[in-house]
Amino acid sequence: MQFRNALRFASVVTGFNVLVSASFAVVGLVDPLSMLPAGSVANDAAFTFALYAAARSLPLAVFVMVSIFMRFGRMLTVLGFLAGIIQFADMWVGIYESNLIKTIGPFLLGCLQLYAVWTLQNAKR
Repeated sequence: MQFRNALRFASVVTGFNVLVSASFAVVGLVDPLSMLPAGSVANDAAFTFALYAAARSLPLAVFVMVSIFMRFGRMLTVLGFLAGIIQFADMWVGIYESNLIKTIGPFLLGCLQLYAVWTLQNAKR
C-alpha cells in the first residue's frame, strides 16, 4: 500500500477510535449512571472515575487530531498503537463485567486499530 493511502486509512481508523473513546468519557461525565452496570448507584466515586477516563481520552484525542491534520505519520503511528492498546485494556473491563458488547466492541476496534498502525508502518514511501 502506498504511504498516502496508508496514512489516510490510519487517520480514519485512529480518529474514529479516539473520538469514540472521548465520547464515552464525556457521556460518563454528563450521566455517570449510563456507564455503570445495571443496578448500580451513581455516586461521587463514579464521577471521579469518569474524570479519570476523560483525563486519559480527551488529551489523546486532541493529539491524534493534531497529528492527522498536520499529517505526522510517525506521531500517528505511536498514538495509534497507544489507542489500540487502550482498546484492549477496555476489552478487559468488558470481560470483568461479563458484558459481551463491552468485550467484543473494544476487541474489534483494537484489532482494526493495530492493523491500521501496521499498515502505516509497512507502507511504501
